[in-house]
Amino acid sequence: MKLIRVVISGCCGRMGVRIGRLILRDRRFFLAGGIENKKSAHIGKNLGQYLNGKKSGAFIADNCRQALENADVLIEFSSPQATITHLKDCVALKKPVIIGTTALSEADEKKIRSASGKIPIVKSSNMSLGINLLFGILTDILKKIGSYYDIEIIETHHNQKKDAPSGTALTMAKIICECLGLDFKKALRYGRRGKTGPRPKKEIGIHAIRAGKIIGDHTVVFAGEGERIELTHHAQSRDTFAIGALLAAQFVCDKKKGLYNMQDVLMQRKKIWA
Repeated sequence: MKLIRVVISGCCGRMGVRIGRLILRDRRFFLAGGIENKKSAHIGKNLGQYLNGKKSGAFIADNCRQALENADVLIEFSSPQATITHLKDCVALKKPVIIGTTALSEADEKKIRSASGKIPIVKSSNMSLGINLLFGILTDILKKIGSYYDIEIIETHHNQKKDAPSGTALTMAKIICECLGLDFKKALRYGRRGKTGPRPKKEIGIHAIRAGKIIGDHTVVFAGEGERIELTHHAQSRDTFAIGALLAAQFVCDKKKGLYNMQDVLMQRKKIWA
């Protein structure tokens, strides 16, 4: 089995640390380097020592292209601006990339689609295997029940999360709108206040809660006459996202150019989980 050399963008952040520590314990991967903002106090430090107190051959840098030269794949969990900047380096070096960054603009999404015409990219608002299984279940339910139920989305995260609604909640909303033939921009209702009147049938409510250290909970509510169905996923550790990112890295390294998602990764799960 080929050793996969990984560079982590946002290596000192919550997700970057979890991914890095898992790599150091997994013989299938080699920690090739980490990238942080040039203003970070950690630039130049040994990444292995930062992660678990043991020196490694990886260092924390602010130059993506330099860090990627001897690597196989970039795992990107940083800011939208950094993600798009690093994407240019991946294209220039013909390196695949895993994108877990959220709060990307429509212009950012367009640049990612364009780059996927030159390199393989796995992009997902949530790398958790469980949440991606839930996406599939959500699609199956919508195909069977149509617009019979009122549908609401509730997402809960820690009090330091910078964007709302979460990228996962928006992905759920997109799935719902696509299955029901609704206009994504017109159908969404972000919370409610005041005299809102009766709920329109084609409205999809999204509600964001920020509290404590909650890693991430997502619920889709289907409410009908005399009954209610709820699909819920609780993330109990960031390791669930880190594991998904590493599985995506295994998946993408032998792929041709194109834009992939975690559903594609799940389809090959028997090949990459061995």
